[in-house]
Amino acid sequence: MLDDFFKQCSASKISTLCAQLISMSKQAFAVNNGNIPKWENAISMIKTQNSGALNYVAPYLNIHAKNIDKDDLEFSLKQLMPWRKGPYQIGDLQLDSEWRGDMKWDRVVPHIQSLKGKTVLDVGSGNGYFTYLMAISGAEMALGLEPFLLFNYQFQAIRTLIKNPPNAFVLPLRLEDMPDEAVFDTVFSMGVLYHQKDHMAHLYKLKNMLTKGGELVLETLIIDAKDGDQIIPEDRYARMRNVWCLPSTDTLHTWLKQTGFSKIKLVDVTKTTPEEQRATHWIGNNTQSLQDFLDPNDDTLTIEGLPAPKRAIFVCQK
Repeated sequence: MLDDFFKQCSASKISTLCAQLISMSKQAFAVNNGNIPKWENAISMIKTQNSGALNYVAPYLNIHAKNIDKDDLEFSLKQLMPWRKGPYQIGDLQLDSEWRGDMKWDRVVPHIQSLKGKTVLDVGSGNGYFTYLMAISGAEMALGLEPFLLFNYQFQAIRTLIKNPPNAFVLPLRLEDMPDEAVFDTVFSMGVLYHQKDHMAHLYKLKNMLTKGGELVLETLIIDAKDGDQIIPEDRYARMRNVWCLPSTDTLHTWLKQTGFSKIKLVDVTKTTPEEQRATHWIGNNTQSLQDFLDPNDDTLTIEGLPAPKRAIFVCQK
């Protein structure tokens, strides 16, 4: 996968970053993680399956692979659980991930500039579900950043099954690892901002990666203005430990303006529902999902008594 990335990025506008990104990625894959042998074995087993063409048939990223061994493929893919982002369909095997990513994508697409011919960055890409959608939408290259190694192996598993995969790649890097090079036409940060201790540093870094006039697509948890300017959870939020700040949409608009973005538009606010985030048999032994994170007597509140998850999408330009 890194060899394919090298061939593509060395001929693209991110060519100046290519060697650095390859070197950092190799270091990340070289860490001492006891799960790697299991993940590598799963990839080896998946390589014995037939590959197929990739397209998007909502809700699935669909790989038209014929004559797969469905039971063996399911066993191999389940060695890489939990599958958070998706869903995917490989042949007649449906991989129903925890999140219905198609629902978020349908909220995003009507409001963004065309990705055709663009160089795109997908921050916090997970296993690359959205990264692939960006490439399918015509991006010249879609690069995902995902520091969690398991999700990188999930990306490799899916890529192994695609015949003639598009120019979509996921590297085991954090946004902070990226040099400040303004080389991306569109940058997506979806489901990332609330995990940042320093939200302004994240926004400035996103801006630094964009070409002049480039577009930021920011999707994050928010609160209603009636709940205040922002909430900083004392401990957990919807049973998540690493949620640092939940702003109102007005507060987030102010942050984007302070960062120097222009043409700031709030294009969508949607409450997260169990239709979009739910437990499936692809998430492993910990079968809890959104339904378990809400107050059983009041679904407008989390189990901690905070406002239930609601997500906003902002689109703006550098």
